[in-house]
Amino acid sequence: MEEKDAIVSQLNRINGQLVGVTKMYSDERACIDVVHQILAVRNSLGRVARELLTSEASRCTKEQKLADFDAILKELLR
Repeated sequence: MEEKDAIVSQLNRINGQLVGVTKMYSDERACIDVVHQILAVRNSLGRVARELLTSEASRCTKEQKLADFDAILKELLR
């Protein structure tokens, strides 16, 4: 449950970043500043995706559901 709470917390943080990016754009902030924030959001999403994939790999190997994990990987990498 701790892992799920951490991921939800990260996603909430990312949501806040997106709200900030929208406000920056609406306020006509410098383009480079907006792009930097967009890149930060993208990096944050990448970290969450890697964390989810790692936890799923761990769960599948513990439960011997390697076929499920293989299907998930194929879906993500297509």
